[in-house]
Amino acid sequence: MKLLVLAEKPSVAREIARVLNCTAKNKGYMEGPGHVVTWALGHLVTLAEPEDYDQKYKQWRLEDLPMLPEEMKLKVIRQTSHQYQVVRNLMRRQDIGELVIATDAGREGELVARWIMRLGNWKKPFKRLWISSQTDAAIRQGFANLQPGNSYNNLFDAAACRAEADWLIGLNVTRALTCKFNAQLTAGRVQTPTLALIVEREEEIRRFVPVDYWTIRADFGDYFGDWRGKEGSRIFDRNKAEEIMARLAGHPGVVKEVRREAVKEPAPLAYDLTELQRDANKRFGFPAQKTLSVLQNLYESHKLVTYPRTDSRYITADIVPTLPARLQGICSGPYAALVKPLLGKPLSPGKRFVDDGKVSDHHAIIPTEQPLNLANLTADEKSLYDLIVRRFLAQLYPPCRYDQTTIVTAVQGENFYSRGKVTVDQGWRAVSFNLPEREDAKDEELPQQKLQQVHQGEQKEVKSLKLHGGKTKPPARYNEATLLSAMEGAGKFIADEELRESIKGSGLGTPATRAEIIEKLLATNYIERNGKELVPTSKGIQLVKLVSPELRSPELTAQWEQSLTDIAKGRGSKAKFMGGIRRHTEELVKGVSADTAVYKADNISKTKCPMCGKYMLTVKGKRGKMLVCQDRTCNYRQAENPNELGFKSSKQASRVNQQLIDRFADKAPLGSNLGDLLKAAQAEKGDKKEK
Repeated sequence: MKLLVLAEKPSVAREIARVLNCTAKNKGYMEGPGHVVTWALGHLVTLAEPEDYDQKYKQWRLEDLPMLPEEMKLKVIRQTSHQYQVVRNLMRRQDIGELVIATDAGREGELVARWIMRLGNWKKPFKRLWISSQTDAAIRQGFANLQPGNSYNNLFDAAACRAEADWLIGLNVTRALTCKFNAQLTAGRVQTPTLALIVEREEEIRRFVPVDYWTIRADFGDYFGDWRGKEGSRIFDRNKAEEIMARLAGHPGVVKEVRREAVKEPAPLAYDLTELQRDANKRFGFPAQKTLSVLQNLYESHKLVTYPRTDSRYITADIVPTLPARLQGICSGPYAALVKPLLGKPLSPGKRFVDDGKVSDHHAIIPTEQPLNLANLTADEKSLYDLIVRRFLAQLYPPCRYDQTTIVTAVQGENFYSRGKVTVDQGWRAVSFNLPEREDAKDEELPQQKLQQVHQGEQKEVKSLKLHGGKTKPPARYNEATLLSAMEGAGKFIADEELRESIKGSGLGTPATRAEIIEKLLATNYIERNGKELVPTSKGIQLVKLVSPELRSPELTAQWEQSLTDIAKGRGSKAKFMGGIRRHTEELVKGVSADTAVYKADNISKTKCPMCGKYMLTVKGKRGKMLVCQDRTCNYRQAENPNELGFKSSKQASRVNQQLIDRFADKAPLGSNLGDLLKAAQAEKGDKKEK
């Protein structure tokens, strides 16, 4: 009997097949003496659509809500149904005795495989491949240590709960909002509180009133000092600032205090996905989704890094013996001189790098043992890989050591502070030279300067006193780096102390989904990019006001994530969780139905809909701007410029568009433009040709 191996992507399947000596290539799978390796294309199976339960749900009506199927059904995704048929047929082969789940080792990867198995009615034994890198050695070791499939039942339950809960709340609230306000509005447990963070920040900026302040700096000749009072460095009363200046004029200073401190600065923790996305955004301007995409290539195609979608910044003790081999793998090019000092001595990384208790499914992102060939990498891949390698090497170097000196110089009872440091040993900073000196530095912190040797009681001439004026600044708008931080640390926005503590390190979404959420907010026109800044649109601001307060608060997501974590660890009940979700769905729909607010679109064009005569809305689509009728029941849409799609006039585009709507409305989502409908028509044509 043969083992059927189900991978998540063709690229991963090819690597597994090569290692398992599956050389016979077939349509949708590869076969060898003891294994058959096939793949999904991401998800092949998904939750059924509302109309799959009842045809009345084809029409969006408020009176039909909430939709609460007794049992959630599954369906094959039409676009990838051909591959599902391949997998199902393999599952039915008589010579296949066991299945190995080789999808991504995480919650979503488990869901991909289990749904295929459930719809394909798999009844035979199955096992789980759980690996953190795609190297040949890792694959061989993984197959030598396959885990019982049922050991991951709790993980699957958590994944299924997440998907079903998102369906129930997301689809019901989205339909309720859309029907109630006759506008294309969507809501979700992660999307909406993330949008609320951006909207709240925008409102803080709008409410902000700048205040004038003054600072005083004294020049003592061989160093300068900044004035500090009881409330900091800023003086908000100009008269007080000028009075201090007048009182100090012409008087010398006296060195009141000299503090010297030996400081050991440890390396920053290794990367998890969110921290890497933050850094890549700050340094290279990469959107979070781009970082994930480039990282996936480094993991799957080049096999140079470990599993990307991790939330841990530590490694486990069993990884330590592999560190020399990983160092050998990167010992080339710009890294050779940094690696060689480490290869000649025993490695003993500390608790800031090795901590089994702080690793759940996967350890931090680190290099694999795969030999590095920089010539094979794109510029973006090199940039991201460089961050990972240097952060990894930093863990194995000693702390940066320096002597910190702080001088307090008094002039007529007013204190001026000076700070400087002398590096004793660069330590890890010799590796991560691209890191700033202080990533968390604040505006009011003392600047570093070169300080000469001075002694307490020494008198200093005041060469000059300068008064500097400034204005307080509003909080900065979110960019992707700071929004990722806010999503990760969303617990701080929760009032309930116990709940806030329970989701520490969790936050809104997961490392694997946060980039997708940001892209979704952009695609639905709730936020826009303004340079690096993320700015809410009028649509986004209005939506946050329309949805239930609990749906826009991180608290709901925190409760969900806490429950899902409990389910994954066998401490929670799937039935109890889903029962609560169903009750909550009913309450949210009732809340929308009873709402008396008004939604007003601000993107109305000057073009009338040729079907109903109402002015159409200008909406950003994948292929540029499109026009959508503001009446949701009309459903007419077209490209803003019909010539882009090869039509001679708007009239011709309108005629073809309506024909396609009549024929393909059930196969294209609400709001699809003419290009989407043409694509649906071409897909049907291709299906007929294939048959």
